[in-house]
Amino acid sequence: GFSMSIYDVTSRSIYLRWPKFSGASSYRVTATAVNAVGHSLLARFSDVTLKGTLTSLIPNTIYAIQAEAIDKNGITLAETQIMQSTAPDIPVIDQAYSKLSNSITVEWRAVPGATSYLLTAQDGDSFIETVVTNSPGTVTGLKPATLYRITIRSVNSGGKSQPSPFRKAKTVLAAPILSVSSPSCESIAVSWKAVYMAAGFSVSLMRSDGLGRMLKENTTNTSLIFTNLDPGTLYTIKAYAWNVNGIPGDDFAYNQRTSPNAPADVQVAFNSGTLRAIVSWMPTEGALTYSVTASSGLLKLKCNTSSASCMVPSLQCGSEYYISVTAYNDAGSSKPTDAVSLKTIPCAPVNISIEEDEPGHLLVSWSSINFGHYYVVFVKSDDGLEVHCNTSHTQCHFQSDCGFTYFISVFAYNKAGQSPLGDVFNYTTAPCCPSDFRAVFVSSDTVQVTWGPVRGAEMYQTRAVGWSSMALCNDTATACTLSALQCDTHYNITVYSFSEARGSNTSCASKYVATAPCSPEIKNISKEALSVISVHWQSNNEEATYIVTARGEAGLWHCTSSGNSCTLINLPCGSAFSVSAIARSPAGQSLPSYSVPLETAPCCPNDLILTQVTQSVTNISWSVGTGAQTYETALESPKGQAKCHTLQNYCLLGCITCSTNYTVSLKAISETGLTSSCTYQGYSSSACCPSGVKLYRLGNNDIRVYWRASDETINYNTDLHGSKGNFTCTPSSGLSHCDITEIPCGDVYTVVVSPVTDKGLKLTFCPKKIYS
Repeated sequence: GFSMSIYDVTSRSIYLRWPKFSGASSYRVTATAVNAVGHSLLARFSDVTLKGTLTSLIPNTIYAIQAEAIDKNGITLAETQIMQSTAPDIPVIDQAYSKLSNSITVEWRAVPGATSYLLTAQDGDSFIETVVTNSPGTVTGLKPATLYRITIRSVNSGGKSQPSPFRKAKTVLAAPILSVSSPSCESIAVSWKAVYMAAGFSVSLMRSDGLGRMLKENTTNTSLIFTNLDPGTLYTIKAYAWNVNGIPGDDFAYNQRTSPNAPADVQVAFNSGTLRAIVSWMPTEGALTYSVTASSGLLKLKCNTSSASCMVPSLQCGSEYYISVTAYNDAGSSKPTDAVSLKTIPCAPVNISIEEDEPGHLLVSWSSINFGHYYVVFVKSDDGLEVHCNTSHTQCHFQSDCGFTYFISVFAYNKAGQSPLGDVFNYTTAPCCPSDFRAVFVSSDTVQVTWGPVRGAEMYQTRAVGWSSMALCNDTATACTLSALQCDTHYNITVYSFSEARGSNTSCASKYVATAPCSPEIKNISKEALSVISVHWQSNNEEATYIVTARGEAGLWHCTSSGNSCTLINLPCGSAFSVSAIARSPAGQSLPSYSVPLETAPCCPNDLILTQVTQSVTNISWSVGTGAQTYETALESPKGQAKCHTLQNYCLLGCITCSTNYTVSLKAISETGLTSSCTYQGYSSSACCPSGVKLYRLGNNDIRVYWRASDETINYNTDLHGSKGNFTCTPSSGLSHCDITEIPCGDVYTVVVSPVTDKGLKLTFCPKKIYS
């Protein structure tokens, strides 16, 4: 339970402590050097002493230290032992000096056994310690221009030696903190605050690229200006302070570029279309950016760029700008270049007025414009044709035509170019007058006037003035019908043109037009002969020729007279006519008179055809007789008569005797009862069919047909029809039988014996026989 501890070690001392041991009246401590023969140290301490110091030891030596607790009888009650090395020997400072304002460097001779050294700089009550491994060593974190007491201790694993004898050393002056600027492109100004304990300052300047010579100035002031430098060039500035002994302090380095020189060869190109200016210049040394300023009065426009050109937008027309360029770098700006004057394009002319001082002439005028050297007026008509006027005055004259809309633009010009497009004005001249109007239709109470369309006219007014009346017609079309006029009367007619923009053209010329004659009135129609009709009317016009027209489905028949009657001849049969009269004069033709009906007797049919249907029935057909409604036909012979009255154009007549000659007659009757009797060529009925037809078999493929002839002068024909073929047999004249050979057996045949007509036609109504 007895132990010992070390609480401090120096080069020649070891400091011990132990706890109080019960029963001990004293303590004995023995220190024996481990590697130094015969060197040991014995010390005794009373029972109230619980710590002790072993001195006069050998530096940098390991000692075996034994502590014993001894009672009053000298008997050792307890003991303990530890190993401890002393610190290295005390080093000696050779020199201490300061090169930087915050540090002091110390040099000494090495001490055997030291693994490191502890440097101490003391300023009054404050001190700073630094551990270093060997000489020289530097203490940092010090105050500039301050006197310090410097000591050093050697250190090993055992502990630290006692401080060495002190040396005094003073830190050098602090470096001046520079404020640097380039007030001009050829100078650099350097200033600084006062440095504690400084007696003077040294400032040097040199190009950072090493070219040229170094400039150096010594001064007791706190500012300097270096002149005659290169513009836009990077310089390195170094400065330090020295004390009264001439010892320099820390130095301070700073890089500063001189401000650039003003750009040279400034060129300005003006774009009149966009109102922009392109400003260019020769690049200047050391310039990082450029600023272009365009000033006009209180208005300033700026453009910044890093290249050697810049576009200044949004210039105003009709203005003069003074343009300068300033170069910039991190040192500042150059002087602005000499201003270059730029006059922009003139503004668009204003107060434009257009008037038609006389028909066919336009006068365009406007107000004078700043910087407008001359003006060009463009006049474009709505048909695409454009003319222009170039003048230095403020008005222009143009030829104009009626009915055109002219679009007028006025531009001002100067050396910079053309002004922007201002307001485009339009001026519409009065519409043209219809000069070729004519009366294309004139009746007794109506005149239709037409004309070609004219330019600029949106509406037309046609005015007809007579001796006792006037008529008006307004329309957008190029035709007008004037109605409710008096027949056989002269009117003064004028066509006026209108437009919404310019109103009416009242200078249009007039023409005289006469209306057509008044309508005649038919008083009487008389039939002078079968195809001759006289028409009488009442004349009511001064100078007119009258034309009577019979109008029907058959066509038109006319007669003409300047009196009050005329005769129509050669009217066709079976026709209904409407007879009217008109009056005609150079002014036109009257409306027709009221019509009077006229009817001629119906026409006889041109064609009449009789067809034998059976041996006793005949069909009569005929073409239509013009004007006929019903027909009455008759066949007459000594043997009898057959009649038929019908609405149709055919009829079946019965009770006809075969082989008999007949006379044929027909009557055509109109709706009103007019009748035409028609005669035609006679008609013979067909021969009679044979009787007693019999068939005999001559062989498997042959038959003979017998009959009894009604007249020996008639020729007959035999037809045999079956599913396997058709066969015909015509016997010699006068015979009443016929043989048909080589017919297929096993078939059913239809056999017909018919008389043959004069024209060689076969009759189809004779009776048929079946033969199997």
